[in-house]
Amino acid sequence: MNRILHWIDGQAVEGTSGRSGPVFDPATGQQQSAVDFASVGDVDRAVAVAKAAFSGWRATNLSRRAEVMFRMRELVDANRKEIASLLSKEHGKVLGDALGEVARGLENIEFACGVPNLLKGGYSEQASTGVDVYSIKQPLGVVAGITPFNFPAMVPMWMFANALACGNTFVLKPSEKDPSASMLIAELLKQAGLPDGAFNVLHGDKVAVDRLLEHPDVAAVSFVGSTPIARYIYETGTKNGKRVQALGGAKNHMLVLADADLDMAADAAVSAAYGSAGERCMAISVVLASDAIADQLVEKIQERIPSIKVGPAADDGNEMGPLITGEHRDKVKGYVEGAEGEGATLVVDGTQDVPADGFFLKPSLIDRVRPGMKCYDDEIFGPVLSVARISGYQEGIDLINANQFGNGTAIFTRDGGAARQFEFDVQVGMVGVNVPIPVPVSYYSFGGWKASLFGDQHMYGPDGINFYTRTKVVTRRWPDPRTSSVDLGFPQNR
Repeated sequence: MNRILHWIDGQAVEGTSGRSGPVFDPATGQQQSAVDFASVGDVDRAVAVAKAAFSGWRATNLSRRAEVMFRMRELVDANRKEIASLLSKEHGKVLGDALGEVARGLENIEFACGVPNLLKGGYSEQASTGVDVYSIKQPLGVVAGITPFNFPAMVPMWMFANALACGNTFVLKPSEKDPSASMLIAELLKQAGLPDGAFNVLHGDKVAVDRLLEHPDVAAVSFVGSTPIARYIYETGTKNGKRVQALGGAKNHMLVLADADLDMAADAAVSAAYGSAGERCMAISVVLASDAIADQLVEKIQERIPSIKVGPAADDGNEMGPLITGEHRDKVKGYVEGAEGEGATLVVDGTQDVPADGFFLKPSLIDRVRPGMKCYDDEIFGPVLSVARISGYQEGIDLINANQFGNGTAIFTRDGGAARQFEFDVQVGMVGVNVPIPVPVSYYSFGGWKASLFGDQHMYGPDGINFYTRTKVVTRRWPDPRTSSVDLGFPQNR
């Protein structure tokens, strides 16, 4: 049985807890690896190593830090197929989807390559007579990232790229369900020239998480996962004096107005609902269809579903893989099986005729859902698309704004005025106009509102730089000129 270790101080090390967890191949349902679970002592060791590495890494000049990020960018690019293969084997997503994940994560490393510009402060000359004032951004120290199973390569890149570029050291606690990508990332960072101890990986469960949240030498924690856990991470971390950004769950709506291009809307709904088996926090969960076009739209979505090829990622022809675990598959299946009992119409039942091996479901389509039904209220996180029928724009915006989540949303319309009004009215952090999955590019920031985000800063981009630094303002007067000397050498920034 393959054994997955921790990464501490630049090398793979065995855990000391004596505990481990299974890592399955979701396409077969068979265990393929065992991953060591960290003890409190393992966490303390990793944090101590990161703390020791911080002083040297923080003092490393910006050009050198950028150089490490540039090298890491090239290494991830060169190894993108190997990283994607690990994602497919442990998460189950098809190779094309896995390659897309790596590409979107790589954008964040590219953004971090610009850290010399991103860390520029402000300067005010002669704020008072002979006095200048300026601001600088400085790193926090040891920071931690706790990442989910659905994007085991991309979400860590959301975090560590900016954190390291800003001069922090990093401890990553990835999902124990698909941990191998984080180990390859650690190896690539070492090859890129990152000093040993500046990036560490701890696998495990609540023991590791709680110790990171309470450890006095961890300055900040970034998290992506479900809302109940995000709330726990935020409350526990802040109670222990840490800066915390915790991204939670979602129930993303797609509002389709009567004037929309229905073929485009149907394509978008199918793509956004069923890609990656629906295990995306930005997946479209509910289509809000205007009554005038609802029948047509449901028919068009239904027509597209049979052509989706479901099966193992090993078959290049498949477009949708399995869910992550048998337990999660059964939970998602329960929403589909219970929909009609709540008054909804089950148009396509994806629980039938699925592959015998592995944790598979096919796409399901549920019509005539409404608030109060579990399939509407809960974050299903699987290949299930619900359709709620609405009278028009106002009813649609009211439903979106009444929802407890505020992660992502989209509107499909040809009416520029309606689209602009939607942008103004909707109480959601990320908005698409005829774009079903509006994940921001790396030079903006990712994050929702309401129960989808706990904390003040969104993830990556400019907010990521702000989260991983703190501002210092210096007020300075020089009563005497500084001594100088002649140096004919070409000035260097290293």
